Amino acid sequence: MNGRLKAAGGAVGGGLLVAGTTSDAGKSVVTAGICRWLVRQGVRVAPFKAQNMSLNSFVTREGAEIGRAQAMQAAAARVEPTALMNPVLLKPGSDRSSQVVLLGKPVGELSARGYFGGTSQGKAQYAGRREQLLGTVTDCLQELRRTHDAVICEGAGSPAEINLRRTDIVNMGLARAARIPAVVVGDIDRGGVFASFFGTTALLSKEDQALVAGYMVNKFRGDVTLLEPGLEMLRGLTGRQTLGVLPFAHGLGIDEEDGLRVSLRGAVRESVVTPPHGADVLRVAVCAVPLMSNFTDVDALAAEPGVVVRFVDRPEELADADLVVLPGTRGTVRALAWLRERGLADAIARRAAEGRPVLGVCGGFQMLGERIEDEVESKAGVVDGLGLLPVRVRFAAEKTLARPAGEALGEPVEGYEIHHGVAEVTGGDAEFLDGCRAGSVWGTHWHGSLESDGFRRAFLRRVAADAGRAFVPAPDTRFGVLREEQLDRLGDLIEEHADTAALLRLIEEGVPEGLPFVPPGAP
Repeated sequence: MNGRLKAAGGAVGGGLLVAGTTSDAGKSVVTAGICRWLVRQGVRVAPFKAQNMSLNSFVTREGAEIGRAQAMQAAAARVEPTALMNPVLLKPGSDRSSQVVLLGKPVGELSARGYFGGTSQGKAQYAGRREQLLGTVTDCLQELRRTHDAVICEGAGSPAEINLRRTDIVNMGLARAARIPAVVVGDIDRGGVFASFFGTTALLSKEDQALVAGYMVNKFRGDVTLLEPGLEMLRGLTGRQTLGVLPFAHGLGIDEEDGLRVSLRGAVRESVVTPPHGADVLRVAVCAVPLMSNFTDVDALAAEPGVVVRFVDRPEELADADLVVLPGTRGTVRALAWLRERGLADAIARRAAEGRPVLGVCGGFQMLGERIEDEVESKAGVVDGLGLLPVRVRFAAEKTLARPAGEALGEPVEGYEIHHGVAEVTGGDAEFLDGCRAGSVWGTHWHGSLESDGFRRAFLRRVAADAGRAFVPAPDTRFGVLREEQLDRLGDLIEEHADTAALLRLIEEGVPEGLPFVPPGAP
């Protein structure tokens, strides 16, 4: 390693933008993989995503809220996550509006039109908030480049979203401002990857195209030699090489951005459940509530041998569950109404009456309480909760962002908190992670607590006893180790299937000269 990757004395480090032909093309995974591969080469590397839209977020040690994908990419880079790595986070509250989190702190709700800007007969009506943030975004990237040898930036959606290009700060707008090369990732498993690569490039302006240095195929199945003629034709059409063909790999994934479809990845979606350590399996049903957030809380359960995790939306799907989880949500009152409309609220109440385990986390904890007073999130006023925990919740304008640690069930436990709801516990059988337990119903605002191995095993033993299951947690499951193994697998994908020499040149030397223009260009 030489040149800018090993620069010292405050010199600006190298950079690379990982863009994609679509959402979920694999940008998060490729970014994490490049970070892990680089750090194994001795490179000081950091991840970056200028703007993220996600309900899966994380709290840094300084109390800043960022996307969980960036926190996991930081883990891949073996650095502590900071707000610099995700300066703008959008947390959807409806189809039309999102909470804007700037440098780790919420600054208000904004409609899509207010954020992205609007047009009338092709002319801008107002700029929107997003383009005003470009200076903040580039300042954060500059600081990361000053303190690291390399920064790997993740784009959002597609760089060819021509309706949003004028105010773009996360794709080619960022690449132009920072003068860094871009690699475009395409998911071949969806089909049409050659058309996607060509079309993405051809819809960019001449200035943007000059920064697109190559492509990377993701999720390929089969014999790569059959793909090579198409890659050569693509190079002939665009003048750009393909920098890697990454094979389809089961059970891969990091904490990604959003959606139930994404959440059923990795251990939850793809892998076969490991045989139980004891005589029985343990079945966990997670209610797929609207605006579900931080559903990654159950990944640690899915990693346990013999634990079967599934997401459900019908009351009959709770019948054989040993544990029902009400996860976090960006819309507690809306999710509560959904539970009632679906008949899930009654099914959960019956479970509690029968002494069968229920766990509520964050918004799920709030729903299990007696009463919710919300003039902030839904502005619905006072709403009755499920009444299964002696808790009253009042939504505060200021968001709680914290990294608590303590002890529960005789074991050390850590977590993180992201919520507007303030819980007043008025009774119960026992305190539980700043929440409470009443019978077999448990509630807490702490996300991530189940990643603490000793606590998770103790909790599962209690659940198994209450459910009457001969389930025994494996004594040697270490979730942190499993996560590291996943990140190493991502690094292996890059090392074994990407043109690492070409990637290094891009990061170290910047944008290649003479990349041809592919007509017609941006309209």
